[in-house]
Amino acid sequence: MRSPRIEFAVGAFLLLALASVLVLALASTNRNWGFGGDSYQLKARFTSIGALRPNAPIKIAGVAVGKVADIQVDPVKYDSVVTLAMDIKYKDLPADTSAGIFTNGLLGESYIGLAPGGDPETLKPGDEIFLTQPAVDLIQLVGKYMFSGGGKPGGDTGDAPQDSSSNESPTDSTEPPK
Repeated sequence: MRSPRIEFAVGAFLLLALASVLVLALASTNRNWGFGGDSYQLKARFTSIGALRPNAPIKIAGVAVGKVADIQVDPVKYDSVVTLAMDIKYKDLPADTSAGIFTNGLLGESYIGLAPGGDPETLKPGDEIFLTQPAVDLIQLVGKYMFSGGGKPGGDTGDAPQDSSSNESPTDSTEPPK
């Protein structure tokens, strides 16, 4: 025989679990709730994008102000052309704004960091950001460090430096050996 109290507790527990899963699913999205938020597009050209992916955040001073909408390869110059979907609140970015591809921590996600300049002219929707910095490939950087001799200056063998203040050889000494 089932008790109505137990059935109610099991039902309440299942509803609570379903609500928790729904909250986690919505918290992990970009919070647009399926609607296209008010945004405008800019373009930026990079020689290397590293691990940058669509929907990666765009940040100014560490605050997300947009997301990467699309990444294409220019068939003429073979550069990566990244389309940035910027929040409409940040429509007055100076024309000399620079963009760089950075990583959160050593192995974190890649994002585009914008550094607004001081130009009185602003970027219009569809404009291109010309001042860009490509992604740093950490594996390539570590490989260069490891295989280039560990940062020693060229030609240094690690021997102790010789004293060049005396031009005498030990056999030219005027004192007799003791």
